[in-house]
Parts: sequence; C-alpha cells; structure tokens
Amino acid sequence: MTTGTSSFTEFLTHYAPDLLPGRRLAGHSDGRDHSGLAPHGTTIVAVTFPGGVVMAGDRRATAGHLISQRDAQKVFQADEFSAVGIAGTMGIAFELVQLFQLELEHYEKIEGTVLSLEGKSNRLAHMIRANLGLAMQGLVAVPLFAGFDPGDQRGRIFSYDPTGARSEEHDFYSVGSGSVFARGSLKKLYRSDFTAEDAVTAGVQALYDAAEDDSATGGPDLHRKIFPIIAVVDENGFNQYATDDVAPIVDRVVSARSGRPDGPQAPLS
Repeated sequence: MTTGTSSFTEFLTHYAPDLLPGRRLAGHSDGRDHSGLAPHGTTIVAVTFPGGVVMAGDRRATAGHLISQRDAQKVFQADEFSAVGIAGTMGIAFELVQLFQLELEHYEKIEGTVLSLEGKSNRLAHMIRANLGLAMQGLVAVPLFAGFDPGDQRGRIFSYDPTGARSEEHDFYSVGSGSVFARGSLKKLYRSDFTAEDAVTAGVQALYDAAEDDSATGGPDLHRKIFPIIAVVDENGFNQYATDDVAPIVDRVVSARSGRPDGPQAPLS
C-alpha cells in the first residue's frame, strides 16, 4: 500500500477507484439528464489586486426551481496560498474540493515541497477531466481556482470547462449561473490599482448585481445574517473573512443601493 506516486488521485485510481467522485455513480446512467435532482451551487467571483486575489461566493444552492440551502459554503481553502470556489452539482463539487485538498497535501508530504500555482491548477484540471462521464449526465462541477504566486508576487485566476480545459484569466472572472451578470458588473468596476478592500467591495457589488438578475444567485440576507463568503489570498496566505467583518461591507453596499438601485456607475473616460 505504498503510494509510489506524489499524486493522491493517481493512488486512488489504482487502489480504490470507486472512491473517486467521477467513478462514484459510473455505470448507473439511464441516458437522462439528472441535473435538476441534485442541489446546485451558483455564482463565484474572483478579483485580483496588486499583491493578491479575492474570491467571493453567494450562499444559495438550488434544486430545480427550489432553494435547497440558503447558507451553502462555496469558497474553500485549497492550501496555504490558494482558494477554490465551486459551481455546479454540490455533492460532486464538495468531493472534488476535498480530493484536491488531499492531493496538494499529499504532494507536499511525498516531495517535501509545495507545487507551484501553475502545477496546482494543472492537477485540478486533471481531476475535473476525470468527472467527464458524470458531466455528460448533467452532473457538472466546474470550480474557479485562484491563488498567490510567490514567484511573480501577484494573484492569479484559473477557470475550467467541464472537460478539464484550463484557462488563465486576467484581472477578474466569475463562474456559475449568475456569472454573466457578475462579470458585466466587474467589467465596469475593476481598476488595476485596487486595494484588497476595494477588490472585496467590488466582489460584493458583483454578487449583488448577479442576484438581481439570476434567481439561482442569493443576495445578502440581512435578517438571517447570511452574507457572501469572502477570502483574500496574498503573501500572508489564505484568510477567510469572519461574518462580523463581512457585515459592514455588505451594509455599505446595501445602503448605497437604496439611493442608487443599479449600483455605482463607472466613469465614461
């Protein structure tokens, strides 16, 4: 039972393939799309700033036309200097994130060093590709990966499609059902001289805009104190904001929207 490889996923493939997310339901397809039966996570955004990156996600999970969960966790720490956000089928996505976390930890223990950010993004692409069979049945899980690159001293963002194809995005990106609206919002708000707080606020604004136009994206719930999950990754590592830290940012955004419902406007020049 020695691993023989620095890849935990490869180890499972040889010794316990049934534990892989993409193999769990293999062989049970009846040719129909079952995507409406399982809870789905929705909108995730990532925004870079000089020296790091912010990742934020709304909290709503849906099953068909129903809200299945109001406080879903969609942004996770991958390792000390990276974060992963999930959109798509929640059960598959959760397992994928847990396996990815183990993959990075296993590599560090076997090799005695950490993977580069580029290497981490490639490992995740391979794991997504292994889920292609379930994705073809409608059980799609597509994450957004971001982290701090110590070599370049900057934040970087990587997106994926259901086949595992990886793309590096610049400045900002979003995934999930509300991604079109969130990305449109960020396109107008983004500036290259953002501070970390600016990037966090822009992320909250983008999620607010997405919730206005996409029914599967949940807006801030002030009464239940359910706010977006926000994480900052910089030279100091991964830091997820506590609820008490997110609340004043959300309050400012919501209060400003009472005077300008469509949100802040970008200058024309």
